[in-house]
Amino acid sequence: MNNKKVETGKDINNNIKDRVEDLLNKMTLEEKISQMIYSSKEIKRLNVPAYNWWNEALHGVANAGIATVFPQAIGMGASFDEEMMFKVASVISDEARAKYHEFIRKNDRNIFKGLTFWSPNINIFRDPRWGRGQETYGEDPYLTGRLGVAFIKGMQGDDPKYLKTAACAKHYAVHSGPEMLRHQFNAQVSLKDLRETYLPAFRDAVKEGKVEAVMGAYNRVNGEPACASKMLIEDILRKEWKFEGHFVSDCGAIQDIYEHHKFVETAEEAAAISVKRGCDLNCGKTYESLKKAVEKGLISEEEINTAVRRLLKTRFKLGMFDPEEEVKYASIAFEKNDCEEHRRLALEMAKKTIVLLKNEGNLLPLNKEKIKSIAVIGPNADNVDVLLGNYNGTPSKYVTALEGIRKAVGEDVKVYYSQGCDLTTPKENEWGFPPNPRFSEAISYAERSDVVIMCLGISPKIEGEEGLAYLNTDYKGDRPDLSLPRIQEQLLKEIHKTGKPIILALFNGSPITINWAQENIAAIIECWYPGEEGGTALADVILGKYNPAGRLPITFVKSVDQLPPFTDYSMKGRTYRYMKEEPLYPFGY
Repeated sequence: MNNKKVETGKDINNNIKDRVEDLLNKMTLEEKISQMIYSSKEIKRLNVPAYNWWNEALHGVANAGIATVFPQAIGMGASFDEEMMFKVASVISDEARAKYHEFIRKNDRNIFKGLTFWSPNINIFRDPRWGRGQETYGEDPYLTGRLGVAFIKGMQGDDPKYLKTAACAKHYAVHSGPEMLRHQFNAQVSLKDLRETYLPAFRDAVKEGKVEAVMGAYNRVNGEPACASKMLIEDILRKEWKFEGHFVSDCGAIQDIYEHHKFVETAEEAAAISVKRGCDLNCGKTYESLKKAVEKGLISEEEINTAVRRLLKTRFKLGMFDPEEEVKYASIAFEKNDCEEHRRLALEMAKKTIVLLKNEGNLLPLNKEKIKSIAVIGPNADNVDVLLGNYNGTPSKYVTALEGIRKAVGEDVKVYYSQGCDLTTPKENEWGFPPNPRFSEAISYAERSDVVIMCLGISPKIEGEEGLAYLNTDYKGDRPDLSLPRIQEQLLKEIHKTGKPIILALFNGSPITINWAQENIAAIIECWYPGEEGGTALADVILGKYNPAGRLPITFVKSVDQLPPFTDYSMKGRTYRYMKEEPLYPFGY
């Protein structure tokens, strides 16, 4: 009989609460604080390995090598399909587990290698100018809640003992631009809008989805920084909704509290008030000031203990301190990443995201037996960026619109291709040479074709998070003008003059005001950012192999003139619920 004593923290037969308490009681104050920063340090004497909490899985495991890339979140919102969302998230979490264990076996514990994923983004896409709206499921609180819960359940699994991964609902709360103001902005919102629009999806994520983590936003809400808000964290999240998981700041948000919001004067005060309010984990370095905060009497060690308990509990629930053979998810093969089975699901979801906006004269579907030549034209026809969106992984292979159409029609149909123009016209002196639109080439191919497929729109280089949309630095990824880029509309009009039937395929993560196209183009297809199999999905729709049934998860306005000011967080006049004017395309179209 083996009488050797096993430390409680390591004894898998004890309950998690006891294991957490045992480990916590062995830590010094400095060690506890080290676990409250996203790049948590190793505590060698206690056999606590280093851990980086930052990972992303918005529509596939991001930034960690080969992974299945599903359609961007806004596209999956257009599916209106909870069951499909659950399947997608289950595949993402399979790949996440496979990667994690493979990396751990090689002692690779760097950023984007863990099991805590800062997804989904369940903010409400209240204003189509917001560059990050593509990361959401649209403008409707109910739809966002349903899809968010399905995603969370697929990510976290159903094992009674272990979490598959830890999902994180973000950005709590009342957060949707402008990007350039997010570090100092105060979102002023009525109790009605807060409760009926901005909070329901988070409530569903917590109460029904049992989400393990919530991320706080950068901005203030009615004067309080979101990561230090008594109302949002203490009163609503913890007390009213009974949230028992951990709370993490957005990256740099605690620093914003004293540097940009001027809510307090020092890093110690910002760190102390955030922890007191219930923010357990700092994406940033401001919590390094917590030791000084304790010494100054701004916060007690017991208040720090409360935060560390929650963080340790998450790691225990993920099985990070247990032998691999005890955790059923550890056996998922590394080869699952972007395997054929997963690629088929990516294709299925891509088809479900496609919205048919117009089909005048039943131009669609095309009969390839009656067509001898097709011109595929536009800057998004052979553009991988518009397949992948943002917060994306890297597929082992991908199918652009051009490739998908070529494969679908076969060798009997001649396929011409011209980029036609760049995505947008550069500002003066921005590039070292003037733009060189290939209108003449595109027109020549159109004239020689039976039908033209125009692949236009925008890309994550134009819309997105602050700092990522590098073709749109003036507005930090937001789009104050919702129009199709001027040079693309000029190209579309020139091709229209040829008299050839045109199918317009739009690639975008937010609404585009295509008023001229709606009046003049026979067929219009909304593709969003459709993922690695996007080209195959588009070809299947165009050739009638799949009947598109996606619906718009956001209102397409005719003009920005129909919108209230971007900084106005009142819902009056916004979205299908409160807009009185007639849009170009309504929600659910």
